[in-house]
Amino acid sequence: MTVTIYDVAREAGVSMATVSRVVNNNPNVKPQTRKKVYEAIERLGYRPNAVARGLASKKTTTVGVVIPDISNAIFAEVARGIEDIANMYHYNIILCNADKRKEKEIRVVNTLLEKQVDGLLFMGGTVTDEHLQAFKTANVPIVLCATTDEHGVMPSVDIDHEAAAYDAVSALIAQGHRSIGMISGTLQDPANGYARFQGYKRALEAAGIAYDESLVRVGNYRYESGVEAMKFFLERDKHPTAVFSATDEMAIGAVHCIQDFGLKVPDDISVISVDNTRMASMVRPQLSSVAQPMYDIGAVSMRLLTKLMKKEHVEHARVTLPHELITRQSVAVLD
Repeated sequence: MTVTIYDVAREAGVSMATVSRVVNNNPNVKPQTRKKVYEAIERLGYRPNAVARGLASKKTTTVGVVIPDISNAIFAEVARGIEDIANMYHYNIILCNADKRKEKEIRVVNTLLEKQVDGLLFMGGTVTDEHLQAFKTANVPIVLCATTDEHGVMPSVDIDHEAAAYDAVSALIAQGHRSIGMISGTLQDPANGYARFQGYKRALEAAGIAYDESLVRVGNYRYESGVEAMKFFLERDKHPTAVFSATDEMAIGAVHCIQDFGLKVPDDISVISVDNTRMASMVRPQLSSVAQPMYDIGAVSMRLLTKLMKKEHVEHARVTLPHELITRQSVAVLD
């Protein structure tokens, strides 16, 4: 049979109110009494009923996290940052994979809200009007993590994706490259796709290099699309001297395609990307990449959410974290 708080109280020889105070870490309990209650809890194997406590306090100490692709290492790093801060503030996490599909994202958001989570962290692609409508119906705080909404109405934590792409392409230009291809993410994605594409174009414009639409291929963030895009570039009459990829995974696909064609990185073609996942330093040659502080994005998002859940003062609800260009071995100086 299920052990109840009444059983613990009887075993310890105290009132149920005293057991409740001990379980809830109330300081107004004598150390000797607290010890007796803990010993009774251990002997009986009592576990407090989180659902019942949530009903009484109207708090579940649970946070829902919507993640776009649980198999993607970059989101795993964000989730680690979320989890560490959640543990620090005694919150539990419900992690849901949404496959970057709008219908599933909205369904998962509604499911988590039905589970009476105290707050929600949303990682996804485009934040549409349908997303915003679902968020508006929530009576708990919601923070966008590693993404932002177009109108800037939601609390969020992210980097400046356009600036990150601008810095990556500018690094290629500084090494003498003028013919620079781009392997882009979908342009419907405001951050990893469109913003990074805009950064690429702005860097070319700043250097007086004409934008060439034929030097841009749209991928789906995966390795295979990087291979396909690079194959397209290499089969041209004259391939670009450098390629900027919107993600490390597509960049590694591009590197392997170049090598499959019997060419060398960076001797024949330079490659640079954004994200700086662990894969960037595992591939050979090691990949130059703009680092997103993914762990920090997760940690800061969770800390912002805790403040909102506790109704603490928040000075900046939209946080932009710094990025950093990590130079490795995949970019060469063009003679």
